[in-house]
Amino acid sequence: MIDSQTPCRDLEVLSCRPGSDPSLIDLVLSAPGWTCKPGQFVMIRPAHWGVELVWPRPFSVCDVSDKGLRIIFQTVGRGTRKLAELEPGQKVTVWGPLGRWFRIDEARPNLILAGGVGIAPFVMLARRERTDNLSMLFGHRLDLEHYPYDEIAARIKSEAMQQKTPADIAQFETVLSERIKALAGVGQVLACGPEPMLKVVRKYCLLHGTDGQVSLENRMGCGVGACLGCVCKTTAGDYVQSCVHGPVFDVRDIELGV
Repeated sequence: MIDSQTPCRDLEVLSCRPGSDPSLIDLVLSAPGWTCKPGQFVMIRPAHWGVELVWPRPFSVCDVSDKGLRIIFQTVGRGTRKLAELEPGQKVTVWGPLGRWFRIDEARPNLILAGGVGIAPFVMLARRERTDNLSMLFGHRLDLEHYPYDEIAARIKSEAMQQKTPADIAQFETVLSERIKALAGVGQVLACGPEPMLKVVRKYCLLHGTDGQVSLENRMGCGVGACLGCVCKTTAGDYVQSCVHGPVFDVRDIELGV
């Protein structure tokens, strides 16, 4: 989680490339000395934005290595469209890593449930963690080649299900429920994806008594808990900032869709 020691740095853009689908962007920044845990995020704001776009944008960290800090994001609004125009050599202000991360249970099976660009933080997790107790079920809309699926599938047992029709979505939910039920009392799930998927994950974790963690994709303005733009409701009835207390939460601790 964030504290007074969380660094804010100007990093150089090493590459900013669209994938085979132009709406998905693979951004790599220079990051000497960076450390990060799977599930944490960063706030990014290019200096050239000026006053046109005041707030930074939050992004899950895809990976941190000697090749740099890697972010995979989808262009969905003005901010991400402007970020997609970054060129090598330009500077961006980055603060992080921020937030709570996924906790792997090395003594039990861990099932990754990823949806769409929610696959991004699991690249680092699959590369760093033991692979014998990790597996992944990936739901996606675009063709598989648009995502870093192969990078993960090369390391851990993985299955992908494309969702183009309502029947596809129903089938994915059926399989997801079966996988979650199979881990009741013996394993846990780690989920990141769109909120409708996370609602389903939480529903079946609670129904079957399976341990689970979900990473919320709430809108964030500051990343430090000050603006209160990313609050979520807890099962205790209060509200907490997902940037500080999350974005990764235990499924038993939060309400979704409130």
